[in-house]
Amino acid sequence: MRHDERVVFVRHALPGERVVVSVTEGSDGDSFWRGDAVSVLTPSPQRVPAPCPYAGPDLCGGCDFQHVSPAGQRELKTAVVREQLARLAGLDVDVTVEEASPSLRWRTRMQYVALPGGTRGLHVHRSDEVVEIDDCLIDAGPPTTEVETVETSYGTHEFRVDRDGFWQAHVEAPRLLVETVLGLTRPKSGERVLDLYSGAGLFAAFLADAVGPTGRVVAVEGSRAACRDAGTNLPSFVRVEHGSVHRVLESAYDEPFDLVVLDPPREGAKRRVVQQVVDRAPRAVAYVACDPAALARDLATFAELGYRLTTLRAFDLFPMTHHVECVALLEP
Repeated sequence: MRHDERVVFVRHALPGERVVVSVTEGSDGDSFWRGDAVSVLTPSPQRVPAPCPYAGPDLCGGCDFQHVSPAGQRELKTAVVREQLARLAGLDVDVTVEEASPSLRWRTRMQYVALPGGTRGLHVHRSDEVVEIDDCLIDAGPPTTEVETVETSYGTHEFRVDRDGFWQAHVEAPRLLVETVLGLTRPKSGERVLDLYSGAGLFAAFLADAVGPTGRVVAVEGSRAACRDAGTNLPSFVRVEHGSVHRVLESAYDEPFDLVVLDPPREGAKRRVVQQVVDRAPRAVAYVACDPAALARDLATFAELGYRLTTLRAFDLFPMTHHVECVALLEP
């Protein structure tokens, strides 16, 4: 919203609503403020009672869409993805965010704050304050082992994952993302594949099945612990390379690859890595992204260097929050 020509970013409100806003950050000289909707005067048809008692102004900061119907959440995320691609990449893409069940009890990794007396809590949004939490409704429960089993239409793999290491947050995300990436890229026996930001080897394991020992798979990952896990999870013909992606590609594997899969952190791959990917002249690139703005910026760079977006799918892999996951296919 705008107030006196100043942008105000308001949590817990919906487009078209009339609300009373409490300013939580900002002063007269700032270009924008942050606020929270503390009272709703005219509600949106998409507004629902939050299922979680800890959701709302001055409460837990983890879920900012608990007050929105599941369909409404996907509509909002669809609008964001389309707007970011149009504004930052000049692309008019008719994408729709697809449902991923469940919308509660979906998160495989949670970090709580230990509180005195053996209780636990979560932070207030953009604050050091902690709200004591009896039961988080998006928490699927702690992993019972350090081994994750992923069953897909392309086969089944078990992955050893360090308890503090990265793993896809939604319980259905590993299956859904693997099936989407392999369905889009269609790897063939004997092909050469680069898996960048490869983590514990989720994509590399299934790509190795597809290309076989006559092919080549190189997995590049910056976390030493994840590389150790990948060394356990992947067949011996897969090369696991520890190091930041851009540094590894600056000094090694400077030859053609048929496919590149990349799943960068929230800030995206950025120009240096995109340039290095294009230099390998792959026939297809699958880009997995958890931030549509970073994805759009990188898509603009790919387009500048001769690779166009041919398919985009988006998934609601972070229900009850504003986050969204995308998978883009790029081809020369």
